[in-house]
Amino acid sequence: MRLLRTLASDSSPSGAAGWGLAILRVGLGLGMVLGHGWPKLANFSARAATFADPLGLGSPLSLALIVFAEVLCAGLIVLGVFTRLASIPLLFGMAVVVFNIKGGDILGEGELAAVYGLGFLALLVGGGGNLSLGRMVRG
Repeated sequence: MRLLRTLASDSSPSGAAGWGLAILRVGLGLGMVLGHGWPKLANFSARAATFADPLGLGSPLSLALIVFAEVLCAGLIVLGVFTRLASIPLLFGMAVVVFNIKGGDILGEGELAAVYGLGFLALLVGGGGNLSLGRMVRG
């Protein structure tokens, strides 16, 4: 139960760390939604049959899961609501891209996904910060 409370928490040190987490959240989240998630969602039906299926779940389900992560979870991160929980599907998705789709090429083709993954890992550890909507609502 303590693990769930920690994952749902957005508490972090105040001051500069709060601003740093806010910048990281908004930058990563908007970059993911606008640059990756929204284009997939907008062209979902056209891409569903041919989308990569690295986990053997079927192309439409694989696309639906990554759209869930890249649109909904990234949107929650931008707002700072359940930041730690929302980081998990994105971190998993980026790991699949780097290690499965790009063959572990962290400094080449998989570099962008690796950088996003590191950012989502930082948010998983640090939470949304004091300037997050989740923190402001809970007080």
